[in-house]
Amino acid sequence: MTTHVPVAADHVVTVDDEGRRTGTFARSAVHTTETPLHLAFSCYVLDDAGRLLLTRRALVKRTWPGVWTNSFCGHTRWSETSEESVVRHAEHELGLGLADLQVAVPGFRYRAVDASGVVENEICPVYVARAAGDVVPNPDEVMELAWSDPRDVVRSVDATPWAFSPWMVLQLEALRAAAAGDVGPTAELVAALGRPSEG
Repeated sequence: MTTHVPVAADHVVTVDDEGRRTGTFARSAVHTTETPLHLAFSCYVLDDAGRLLLTRRALVKRTWPGVWTNSFCGHTRWSETSEESVVRHAEHELGLGLADLQVAVPGFRYRAVDASGVVENEICPVYVARAAGDVVPNPDEVMELAWSDPRDVVRSVDATPWAFSPWMVLQLEALRAAAAGDVGPTAELVAALGRPSEG
């Protein structure tokens, strides 16, 4: 059984409009009504059957608590590449190893405000990977999870976008328009999601 250790004081990396790193900010204090632009990532995980992992954010999360979203998200540390951050967070949040990690939407960026007025403001490349092992969710991060057919996910998000994180809604649009490449989980996910005109 995996024992999840809470993350000690951590930081996020602030950036300018061109994505150049400018400094760090305490993670515990960065999300306010005036959140600075910072580095993050989102990852979408498929299993061997082609199902997409969705997670429901823990109620203790600072932004969008209790909301269904993509497999997992996180912030990149100053000393990390985005890929290193994805691997670290997969283990921390889901107790999960990853295979075939690919960047699908490298230039994704968004800003969103939740019901309490707290702002997310991120340069947030979107990754796709395949699960390597079982999921053991960290209760500080994830309160529920579900493996779903990507086509069902698209239909649900199209019908009720307010039930999902705003970044997931925008990222699914970007993924459906992405160049999938020839092989790997990104090609599989983009094909399963379908082009926007097909919806």
